[in-house]
Amino acid sequence: MESQANKESITKEAKTWGMLCHLSALSGFLIPFGNILGPLICWLVKKDTDSFIDKGGKESLNFQISMMIYGIISGILTLILIGFLMLAAIAVLEIVYVIIASIKANEGQNYHYPLTIRFIK
Repeated sequence: MESQANKESITKEAKTWGMLCHLSALSGFLIPFGNILGPLICWLVKKDTDSFIDKGGKESLNFQISMMIYGIISGILTLILIGFLMLAAIAVLEIVYVIIASIKANEGQNYHYPLTIRFIK
């Protein structure tokens, strides 16, 4: 019951901004470093207005930084060919997890990405 009350206390605006913190990461497929800059800008603009946005923005940034590190490692491993498979897997995982996180944020739920290194606490 308490979690239902918490979901209802999150405003529609906070849910929208929380969702944007996650969805803006997909801009990285079009804009260099957009996967980091999108969530960073959303988070910096709205982090002080709502704790839900603050948590979602940090989570999104941590995931995107982690994916960038995994991508760099995979890029290096392309020299021994396994990196190509890893890069494809990372791209698919990033799209799937960002969509799941965006849907959860729109529902007013905090989402914790798997495989994430917590740089920003």
